[in-house]
Amino acid sequence: MYETARVWSEMSRSVNDSHKKRVPLSRERVLAGAIAIADTGGVGALTIRSLAQHLGVKPMTLYYHVANKNALLDGIVDLVFTEIELPSIDGDWRSEMIRRANSTRRVLRHHSWAIGLMESRKNPGPATLRHHDAVLGVFRRAGFSVEMTAHAYALLDSYIYGFALQEAALPFNRPDTAGDIAEPMMQQFTADAYPHLVEMATEYILQPGYDFGNEFQYGLNVILNALNRSIPDDAELAS
Repeated sequence: MYETARVWSEMSRSVNDSHKKRVPLSRERVLAGAIAIADTGGVGALTIRSLAQHLGVKPMTLYYHVANKNALLDGIVDLVFTEIELPSIDGDWRSEMIRRANSTRRVLRHHSWAIGLMESRKNPGPATLRHHDAVLGVFRRAGFSVEMTAHAYALLDSYIYGFALQEAALPFNRPDTAGDIAEPMMQQFTADAYPHLVEMATEYILQPGYDFGNEFQYGLNVILNALNRSIPDDAELAS
């Protein structure tokens, strides 16, 4: 009898501990779990079933918090936008665009699955809308016309997202590992056949301190310099 009482006591304690450790399901927890899956296995690994398994709940439970897979994607894209620093309309437009570009690149390095989804949502969330409105406001305050603001925004985002996509696809993920990839590749061809590739590898990529990420700043400055020339000399602050 004593043994039976002990077993029931342990079972009761286990159930109580389980209840204490259980975190109530919420929309925030659902979206956080979805991002965790996407960060680990890519957006292709994210399904209602995989998310339910990750959260330890039944799939149907998730529909109390997200209507469907598209709503789930809308939600996690909006969360990614919350991580990007908002440019300030009161700051120097060039400095604000540099800060915003660098922040976007950093965020997309953590969430590379989001690169192709950032501008794809038909039901953008509040963080997405707030971000776009802030960027537009900075350009207009700087003196860009409405049309030139559209050109500038499209150009910058094409560059930022394109660079992030290229960076995510590289066969190395740290500057100090570029040589580990480049040297074996060079053994597959001769300088006579591909003189310019060998020149680029030996005189630039394999040099100490090489970092592909530095190309981002160079390209960004080229774009901003060009955009700066499109601001009329007599531009007035947009109201």
